[in-house]
Amino acid sequence: MELLAADGVVATQATVSRDLEELGAVKVRIPGGTVAYAIPEHAKERAVPEDHLRRVMGEFVVEVAHSANLVVLRTPPGSAHVVGSALDRAGLPDVLGTVAGDDTLLVVCSEQAGGARVAGELASLAGL
Repeated sequence: MELLAADGVVATQATVSRDLEELGAVKVRIPGGTVAYAIPEHAKERAVPEDHLRRVMGEFVVEVAHSANLVVLRTPPGSAHVVGSALDRAGLPDVLGTVAGDDTLLVVCSEQAGGARVAGELASLAGL
């Protein structure tokens, strides 16, 4: 939190802890006995259970739109990366990748699935 504050970012401990969890960070003991957060080498290889993805989508996604093989997800400011990380880690077969901005997430879908179908699935996960 101190490093974020030094960069002008105001965040609560709860928010920082939740974001670290979403990133797959774990607490580790470093030389000298201090505890710190670290991102495991293979964090991206871990699958995100569907209930976790559903929780993230329900908490952060406020709008879903689509075009061709693209889906656009809208979130509150500063939350798009959390949703993108959860989607990337979920390994959904029809999602080729994501690009996150501040409050907008672009989801690139396979041509076979198309944006409309994936948008419907993601909207359902988000409870929209």
